[in-house]
Amino acid sequence: MERTVGKFKKPRKPMSEKNRIQAAERLRVAREKRLKENPPKYTSIHPSVRELPDDHMLSRVNVTKWIKTQKGLLGAARTAMRNNVKGAIAEYHSIQGYIRHCEWYLKNGDWIDNYYGEYQQSKIKWRTVVPSGDNYEREDETNN
Repeated sequence: MERTVGKFKKPRKPMSEKNRIQAAERLRVAREKRLKENPPKYTSIHPSVRELPDDHMLSRVNVTKWIKTQKGLLGAARTAMRNNVKGAIAEYHSIQGYIRHCEWYLKNGDWIDNYYGEYQQSKIKWRTVVPSGDNYEREDETNN
């Protein structure tokens, strides 16, 4: 059996600063053109979330920003967990659960967490839209 060595890859010639700036500008213009001609459809995002304006509290833009922030915090919590810092395991799993809930919301349109915000700093105010069947039966009994 004969061993073959891969092809020798010639190293790239480094770009000058002027060429780098020009290439970055061409790339920026091409991305803008592509975005204008073919905007993203966000098919993996639930339609009710897609329809919300960007300045809404639970809009796609805000929630994706929160996920990105929480993923950054997850790395720090993982390091603290490895260093056996007290409470780090609970913090790590709390962050992981919050990320999972945010992703669930984007996919299904149902917010299932008690907190919201970039750092889970705000508490959701729940309201009953449709009472359960037990409440209907009790109301019928009291009205008769």
